[in-house]
Amino acid sequence: MENAFIVLVLFGMIGLAVMQIIMRNMADTSFLWIDPVLQNAVLWIAMLGAMIASRNDSHIRIDVLSEYVSPVARRFLILMVDLFTAAITWGMAYFSYLTLMDERAFNTALVAGVEAWKLQILLPLGFAVIGLRYSFLLVLGLLNKRPAQGSQEVAS
Repeated sequence: MENAFIVLVLFGMIGLAVMQIIMRNMADTSFLWIDPVLQNAVLWIAMLGAMIASRNDSHIRIDVLSEYVSPVARRFLILMVDLFTAAITWGMAYFSYLTLMDERAFNTALVAGVEAWKLQILLPLGFAVIGLRYSFLLVLGLLNKRPAQGSQEVAS
């Protein structure tokens, strides 16, 4: 589902951007709502990409130590990274939810009467999904059943 959403959002962004360029160059006009929609679509692309990376356990990591430590220490490092990632993303889910509720309370209209919070709802949901995935990886790691990092296949 994440793959389908990211493709849909990307094609929608491309279509809106092309339409905006053509309208500005050919008709010397544009729709005011396209730019804020494209800005929010960038957030959606980033969050969907992060969710996909977490699904595949292929997020960006700087891994200097694991090549030089014992397998026991490597397992400990992986557990700590999973714990840290889960904690940070659960925190981000919580704080982005609070921000979303503030946006909802202020009833900020962003595009054609659509409230800003409706376009930003993916942020707390996405962080929660990532937090849940790394919480599961942490539990699997504690049970010594965690798949190797980045070894999960991409669903097609």
